[in-house]
Amino acid sequence: MLRTVKPRNARSKRALEKREPKAIENPKTALFLRGTSCSQIVQDAMTDLHSMRAPLAKKFTKKNEIHPFDDATSLEFFSEKNDASLFVFGNTSKKRPHALTFVRMFGHKVLDMLELYLDPESFRRIAQFKGRKCAVGLKPMVVFAGSVFESPISNEYTLAKSMLTDFFAARESTEKVDVEGLQYVVSITAEDPIDDQAKPKIHVRVYLIQTKKSGQRLPRVEVEEMGPRMDFRVGRSKDADESMLKEALKKAKTTEEKTKKNVTTDLIGDKIGRIHIGKQDLSKLQTKKVKGLKRGRDEASDGENDVMAVGEDELKRQRV
Repeated sequence: MLRTVKPRNARSKRALEKREPKAIENPKTALFLRGTSCSQIVQDAMTDLHSMRAPLAKKFTKKNEIHPFDDATSLEFFSEKNDASLFVFGNTSKKRPHALTFVRMFGHKVLDMLELYLDPESFRRIAQFKGRKCAVGLKPMVVFAGSVFESPISNEYTLAKSMLTDFFAARESTEKVDVEGLQYVVSITAEDPIDDQAKPKIHVRVYLIQTKKSGQRLPRVEVEEMGPRMDFRVGRSKDADESMLKEALKKAKTTEEKTKKNVTTDLIGDKIGRIHIGKQDLSKLQTKKVKGLKRGRDEASDGENDVMAVGEDELKRQRV
């Protein structure tokens, strides 16, 4: 039997209502965890990613003996405890150095996972770049460049595109966007794959957008690298189960009335319908037979004599 939690007070009742499924879900919270052996480079990378995700992010500094691809029960426990649907798990080993594992949850269960290996030589932190930084909590613009991200067959790169889009751009849904809030852009690129070489790296760059005077109505836009700078190699991955993915992509039923085609309402409130019909063939039209409309034999003979008389008169006129 499923355990049902009953609220003891109004505060716990509001907390349970907040976690209930909704037609428009709450913004996703990302949880940052570290394994038993985590290098300083991975910790710095997680700190920068946490600052870009803030305030929708929580970071734990305690070591956790977690192996996501072997046993995901610990992640499910953290997800239910903190109401988090995104995870970034950092771990380092001799076989998999400087690994960052991105995990997505659905219903506090693991949906899919992707492991990325950070290149320590090209990694640069936000603090290593000079210049101003963007404000906390702003929505970034995300750009993907590379044919591997547009593959019709799902692979590690299409999963990386979906995962990184959820991580950087999944915030509160808004119909209107203020131009002043667009202050930085996240560029994610990958080279075209070559058969002889290994899988191409994923390059993540973050640029600050600056608008300057151009002497015209539209300003001149320039970009300046803000950091962090990260290069990833693709590692292990786990695709979503078909039944769970179908449940996750299901849309809630709306109470709005569906608009009917060719039906309008006038100013008075009456419904007006428009009907489209094809061209009618009246020769095949079936009518009701009435005895009074039938022609008799005498009427038919009189009509023939009239036609013959008219023909003789016409011949006489032509001779004259």
